[in-house]
Amino acid sequence: MKAILFGKDQSINWTEVETPEPKPGELRIKIEATAVNRADLMQRAGLYPPPPGASDIPGLECVGLVDIVGEGVTGFEIGDRVCALLSAGGYAEYVTCPADHCLPVPQEISNPLDFAGLPEVLATAWLNIFIETQIKAGERVLIHAGASGVGTAAIQLCHAFNHPCAVTVGTQEKLDRCLALGANNGAVRQEENFIDSVKTWTEGKGFDVILCPIGGGYLQDNIKALNTDGRLVIIGLMGGRSADLDIGRLLVKRIRVIGSTLRSRSQADKSRLLSDLRDNVWPLVLENRIKPIIDHRFPINDLDKAYNLISSNQTFGKVLMTIN
Repeated sequence: MKAILFGKDQSINWTEVETPEPKPGELRIKIEATAVNRADLMQRAGLYPPPPGASDIPGLECVGLVDIVGEGVTGFEIGDRVCALLSAGGYAEYVTCPADHCLPVPQEISNPLDFAGLPEVLATAWLNIFIETQIKAGERVLIHAGASGVGTAAIQLCHAFNHPCAVTVGTQEKLDRCLALGANNGAVRQEENFIDSVKTWTEGKGFDVILCPIGGGYLQDNIKALNTDGRLVIIGLMGGRSADLDIGRLLVKRIRVIGSTLRSRSQADKSRLLSDLRDNVWPLVLENRIKPIIDHRFPINDLDKAYNLISSNQTFGKVLMTIN
């Protein structure tokens, strides 16, 4: 089969590699589309290697047709269309993964390949807002980078489960689209500091949960923006990996700061997460109440263009790559 491998010089090579064979409990998927994640760009730069035992082929999610059903797998048949959360291997013609990391794609929808953009973002948003923070009914959420893939998934989840949410974004157009998607309030980074609006957005109370891929650059303001017993989940370092911290404010408010990544978690952890998604979120997806938000679609041979687009920070939602 063919797959993408990165050279030491960061070159992108669509090259022949060995076709994987499924182990017991796995499916082999003939990939129709995959999605670009910032982790892929970091892997290309040598900053985010695959977890031990994972393929060097990038790609953390896909949609495709079941090609082989591994020993012991039930509930899937050859020809079923599925989307999958992957540790690696999505930039290829075929991939294997545990069957319980796969979710069914409904046959009747008109945009099945767009489901390549759902597994990573839904898993990330659900894990970090609903599991890590043990969010309670009606609690308020602040989502930084609200126009990103994870951000647009988080907005939809908050809206579906009745959690008022606000966002920070890069442009007014992105803010308008986030509001249309279900966000209650928001700020454009270049025009205002979100901290100035927190009291207005939260009736003077502060946020209960903040989802932040920015890291150090927002740490102090995030702590200020949280309510007593608030939880800050940091999932990225786009704004730096270090910052001063007012520990006194942390103590007085009883704030919890949670660092979280998805890719490096165990297969068992991911299986439990996907089971939670299957039970709680996937019915909403099948009802089209939660949907993939796709900015661009490129053929795999245009991966460089896709990476340049992601790096520009001009996207809203996900960028997909079609295979064949």
